[in-house]
Amino acid sequence: MQKRINLFDKDTEALYPIRQISLNIKKSSLGAGLTELVALRISQINNCAYSLDRHWKQAIANGERPELLNGLSAWRRIPSLTARECAALSWAEAVTNCNLSEEVYQQVLACFTEQEMINLTLLITNINTWNRLNLAFPDARVNASCRIYNHTKKQQYHG
Repeated sequence: MQKRINLFDKDTEALYPIRQISLNIKKSSLGAGLTELVALRISQINNCAYSLDRHWKQAIANGERPELLNGLSAWRRIPSLTARECAALSWAEAVTNCNLSEEVYQQVLACFTEQEMINLTLLITNINTWNRLNLAFPDARVNASCRIYNHTKKQQYHG
């Protein structure tokens, strides 16, 4: 791949609102664990290697179980997830895929306050934005670190 623009070497004033949303979500009642699960699932859907690496590491740092994270793409088959986690993951998939049914909306509303649902939706749209920016403007250093990390992870589990 030919070298692309490094988004972060340019004037990034336009990124300030996106960063501010991230900071506001961190202060919300959603919690770090749920936030990272949702971010990781969205990054799986969007095939964003940088964000997968980042959110996997952050979830582990927050104390999340590697078994849960490794099986997150099949989250509907993980019995240990709470109703709140399932609702958040359903909403994340629905918003990311622009396929918002009344059934999923009601499932989320049953588990979250209205403000939490707004914050969850902002989290989802914000992660989607970061994923798309990372895919449009990949940083060779970041991609290399993901390859190194994934190689190390494979050795950890298979070697």
